Amino acid sequence: MRSSSSTVRRAVRTDGETASVEPFDDVSELGAPAPAHGLNGVNGVNNVSGISGAGSADPADEAGGNPPGHAPDTQHEPLSPDDPLAPMPFNPYKGNRGLTRAWHAMKNSLAGFQVAIREESAFRQELTLAAILIPCGVLVPVDPVSRVLLLGSVLLVLIVELLNSSVEAAIDRISLERHELSRRAKDLGSAAVMVALGMCVMTWGLIVGPLVVRWVGAWL
Repeated sequence: MRSSSSTVRRAVRTDGETASVEPFDDVSELGAPAPAHGLNGVNGVNNVSGISGAGSADPADEAGGNPPGHAPDTQHEPLSPDDPLAPMPFNPYKGNRGLTRAWHAMKNSLAGFQVAIREESAFRQELTLAAILIPCGVLVPVDPVSRVLLLGSVLLVLIVELLNSSVEAAIDRISLERHELSRRAKDLGSAAVMVALGMCVMTWGLIVGPLVVRWVGAWL
């Protein structure tokens, strides 16, 4: 074990940076406090950096704005297009703002209705049913909350049917080949329509059903 009078042996390059320091040298005589637990591997490095002054700082740290003794910031590679955090590519069709965007959105929505009426027989059937039920929901003598439920259940069927048709169109755009995942996606969309229809029937049965029974009993 070396005595306390031993000096730190180091090689200094022309730029003033310390090249090497022996790890077991005692540097307490050079103005730095002795380590509390004798951890030369941690405190020794800090002590050496303290006596070496500004010349011991890494030039790369000074250039990058990092404080002396800290590791420089790592340069991250650019995100790939498949990375979920990568920015979305520029879409020229998303450049409209304000009233112009609302006008184009309304035109696209009307075009969607036209396509659904022309191409989807299920939507035509449900639209015919809605044309009958919506006036009935407006005229039936119920409280406002019940009226909203009656009309909302009918509109919900149309909404789900439009979403189901959009999913089917997207799948057919990808491929017309019969595939298990394509079949599953279409079946799930059809199940969503069936749930919406069931909710509509349940709502009308619970709200309008007692009224119909009362009217029929009064006539009989």
